[in-house]
Amino acid sequence: MIRLVAMIAAVYGPEPAGRVAETADMANFAGIVLLSEGGKVTLEKGFGTKVPLRMVRARTPSDFLPADSWRWASVTKQITATIAMQDAAAGRLDLDAPITRYLPAFKGPTGKRITVGMLLGHTSGLPDSNAGDGAAFRPGARVLPEAVCAGAVRDQPGRSFNYDNCDYIIAGRVLEAVNRKPYAQLLTERITRPLGMTSVRIAGTHEAGLVNGKPEAPVNLAAYGAAGAITGTIRDLWRFDQALINGKLLPVSSRAKMWEGRPQFGYAALGQWAYTVPLRGCDSAQRIIERRGAIGGVQVRNYILPERNIVLIAMTNRDDTDFGELWQGKGLGHDLLSAAACKAIDA
Repeated sequence: MIRLVAMIAAVYGPEPAGRVAETADMANFAGIVLLSEGGKVTLEKGFGTKVPLRMVRARTPSDFLPADSWRWASVTKQITATIAMQDAAAGRLDLDAPITRYLPAFKGPTGKRITVGMLLGHTSGLPDSNAGDGAAFRPGARVLPEAVCAGAVRDQPGRSFNYDNCDYIIAGRVLEAVNRKPYAQLLTERITRPLGMTSVRIAGTHEAGLVNGKPEAPVNLAAYGAAGAITGTIRDLWRFDQALINGKLLPVSSRAKMWEGRPQFGYAALGQWAYTVPLRGCDSAQRIIERRGAIGGVQVRNYILPERNIVLIAMTNRDDTDFGELWQGKGLGHDLLSAAACKAIDA
């Protein structure tokens, strides 16, 4: 792949949008990619086809379109964390307070010792919401996720990092209690309406995914709530990212707290990851704010380079697309970001 990226740079020149497009194309990526530089979208393009074809002619037109709506999956958590930080900045929410201050009826055994901040940072120790192979998120489930989240804990509060939907399902309920409004209304009033994100819905119509090349099993997307139920276009997700960069959603100090990656927890911040890594062709390591999501066959990668004012988003309906890990210095995610942010490619 290193040689491939070097060839792309040599043939297509220095323009980041062209490099990103060719990187996606040469990797046989199926989905849609958006790149913005300096607050301006320079690439918004579909690649491949929604249904895999046995024989694909070169440059087959993609049927992934900018108007397509996608499930944002756990990118929802990034938005939920932003709403929580808005409440904290306004003095309505104390991140160090136990969740039972806001949810006195919460039945979890450690509720009085779990803080709101622990929920946002995935250190609450709450149960695994995917127990039973994710049965709580299937249509017609007998036990809903909130009941699972109030069950036997997997660890004591604050002791360890355990990524899970329970943290944000309960965080969503905290926000509803604090504001006395449904989560969907908070989303509209705080985020989507001010930013003109007209496509965004809770569990709206969206692209289905493929798992092992076959249609995914049915999923009750609404059951993910504040942890993963948002749907919308790739452009509307960019509008959210750009507003974060531009300081339209949070005071600088609140955003800094939300974007503080904790090394002891794999650089997890609040609702996203924040870290600095080398990218191929850049003179220095780059600070990345990353939020990923996956439900069924749909995957999302949302990358923000705040100091560079660069946003790169990729969405695919294939569960087998391997984005890799940026810190390993390889994989599709690393190649796309290197093409987007670095002027020269080191062969």
